[in-house]
Amino acid sequence: MMRKNYTSLTEFILLGLADTLELQISLFLLFFVIYTLTVLGNVGMILLIGIDSRLHTPMYFFLTSLSFVDVCYSSTITPKMLVDLLSEKKTISFTGCFLQMYFFIALATTECILFGLMAYDRYMAICNPLLYSSIMSRTVCLKMAAGAFTAGLLNSMVNTSYVSSLPFCSSNVIHHFFCDSPPLFKLSCSDTQLNESIFSTFAGVNMIGALLVILSSYSYILFSIFRMHSGEGRHKAFSTCASHLTVIILFYSTSIYTYLRPSSSYLLNQDKVVSVFYTVVIPMLNPMIYSLRNKEVKKAIQNIITKKRIPSFL
Repeated sequence: MMRKNYTSLTEFILLGLADTLELQISLFLLFFVIYTLTVLGNVGMILLIGIDSRLHTPMYFFLTSLSFVDVCYSSTITPKMLVDLLSEKKTISFTGCFLQMYFFIALATTECILFGLMAYDRYMAICNPLLYSSIMSRTVCLKMAAGAFTAGLLNSMVNTSYVSSLPFCSSNVIHHFFCDSPPLFKLSCSDTQLNESIFSTFAGVNMIGALLVILSSYSYILFSIFRMHSGEGRHKAFSTCASHLTVIILFYSTSIYTYLRPSSSYLLNQDKVVSVFYTVVIPMLNPMIYSLRNKEVKKAIQNIITKKRIPSFL
């Protein structure tokens, strides 16, 4: 009987980010530029790493994986948002809504785990340099990345199943610009406390688990850096980790604010603004941060621009 209550719904209405035509056009132009930069930046990073054999290391393998996730992650949300900004009828089908949620959660989870793997990679490179090449072999890196994607897909399957099983028997208006769990929980006409608890538990395990790996890895890294006698060595170690830490702070601060706080404190209009950062802005910033703060990436870009021959060590 509960199933009949919500299978009759064929579509949802997304209110989006703006309610005036002038603001919608302005936001469309802004987010179109951001999305274009996101795709060009991340695809460019993937191609750059693939072209320059000096970047064929575990660190850049995980960066390639992160860039791939960011392109898919942004493409799950932004194109639909851009269409809605220029459309009078901002609808999404019932199936389309939960497909969007599924890929969004899967890619967000994968990104969290990749950040943890990248921190572990830096720990091995700085704290155990003699064992680094043997432990972080290509096969091991491939298995770790595959594990991150598999965990993301499985986690999303569980969470999306719980949300999609809710009865939506009243309004079909989603106070958001994409299908996310908090506004859908508020839309349900049933008691969602158990569902929200399960969702928060899974989100907490993924985010806090990866964060613990990151904090542990960087605690050892900082201890090792302070023990270094060479100022040049300390500077190189700091510069290697600075980009990663910058990206982590941006991603985790917005994600934890959105998903690991009580549902009673959700403010949908405020949450929409925060969501823009981790769904639209951060995927654009990642390749910029890594390219601007990383000497090896900057050198590879200069080699491409000046058409210098890149030596092959394969």
